[in-house]
Amino acid sequence: MNGVLGAILISVGGLVARAGDGLPGNDHESPRDRAGLSRAVLTGEIGKRIAGAEEGATIEIGPGVYREHLRIGKRITLVGLPGAILDGAGSGDIVEIAAEGVTIRGFTLRNTGIDLEQENAAIRVLAGRATIEDNVLEDVLFGIDLRGAPDCIIRGNRIGGKALDIARRGDGLRLWRSDRGIIEYNTLHDGRDAILWYSSGITVRGNRSENCRYGLHLMFSDEVVIEDNTLTGNSVGIYLMYSAGVEIARNRLVRNRGPSGYGIGLKETDRFRVQENLITGNRVGVYLDGSPFTAKQPGEFARNIFAFNDIGVTFLPSARGNEFSENNFIDNITQVAVSGRGTLTGNRFWKGEAGNFWSDYTGYDRDGDGIGDFVHESRTLFESLTDRNPAMRLFLFSPTQQAIEFVGRALPAVRPESKFEDEVPRMRPVEIAFAREEAAGGALGLGGAAALLLTAGAGVLVAARRDGGT
Repeated sequence: MNGVLGAILISVGGLVARAGDGLPGNDHESPRDRAGLSRAVLTGEIGKRIAGAEEGATIEIGPGVYREHLRIGKRITLVGLPGAILDGAGSGDIVEIAAEGVTIRGFTLRNTGIDLEQENAAIRVLAGRATIEDNVLEDVLFGIDLRGAPDCIIRGNRIGGKALDIARRGDGLRLWRSDRGIIEYNTLHDGRDAILWYSSGITVRGNRSENCRYGLHLMFSDEVVIEDNTLTGNSVGIYLMYSAGVEIARNRLVRNRGPSGYGIGLKETDRFRVQENLITGNRVGVYLDGSPFTAKQPGEFARNIFAFNDIGVTFLPSARGNEFSENNFIDNITQVAVSGRGTLTGNRFWKGEAGNFWSDYTGYDRDGDGIGDFVHESRTLFESLTDRNPAMRLFLFSPTQQAIEFVGRALPAVRPESKFEDEVPRMRPVEIAFAREEAAGGALGLGGAAALLLTAGAGVLVAARRDGGT
């Protein structure tokens, strides 16, 4: 039989080419130094009204198309009445804010330039305490760009990029050294990224991102709260790099399936908590690379739903110190994977008496206490080989996979060591209020289906497993 296994592996090796890992790279550069680049002049109708306004004034702009480039150098509130459109005429930036305390509300801003070198933006904010709310940005290269602008509020805007290849798009939202901001209830679509650079104390709440590269990307940004957002149809949902003190809660990460395809990715990130998120239909639900970065605090994953992903959680061997408890792992093709050669030593899949629910658990609960009577472990031969060579996923659900699994069961000598263990596996899914709301609302299709399985299928699962123990 060892010869049979060898023949199978040789034939598989001859058919599978090595594949790249598709990891997101850091191809961002710091924002351009724009000193001396402002060319906006206050010669149009709106510009003249700004020039003549007192500090602290409110200026209302009526409906119409205004082809102006504005630089606001005093504290004012600029309000666009319904139908007020600022058109950049396909060149440069549209609005630049250079004074603290400016508010822009109610405009449609469209048609910036397309110069990536100059990073043409609809609204560029160079001073703190700005409020940008209830605007529609369409056909823009960069959307809202904050540079050294602390204590700003970006709320209720709709930001749509240009119809360009994704590599030529700009960021829908970017914060550079802009602390203590509130980013809430915005919709971003068809842009490159929403990115926080060196910006701490930020709250990102209730936003929606779709058809972008990174739904949300953090670089060197600490003490950030990411809650109640929907990130769907992007290459990557949320990606954290070199950050600390981040809380990710009650977000919907659905169908992020680009070349990387992570719902959530964490690279060398510390002191993070991931809880009560719906993570479904992604290529990889969570990707862990060197996180947590230090031993100060475990990485916490609690009460999340990992459902219908190609892989529920992927670890690089460098990822140690993570704790998973009270999560629901439902019908992921691979529940947990290790990328490359290595083990999950140093990570734990239970906390005290709190384990996780696994849809592929084969044990039973004879005493009815809700905890499986046997440890849940993963040790299939095909998964072990796939972890070492991801290109073998080509043979999922094929006769080749079945043959390899048959050999693994027939020959204990080639059966791999257990990849991970959950000592207290749950017999039924963890009830999560967030999931019940998803099921009731029927949101996002696949996400709603995952939530519905929790609310409607738990009794069936428990009954089946109890029958297995009698």
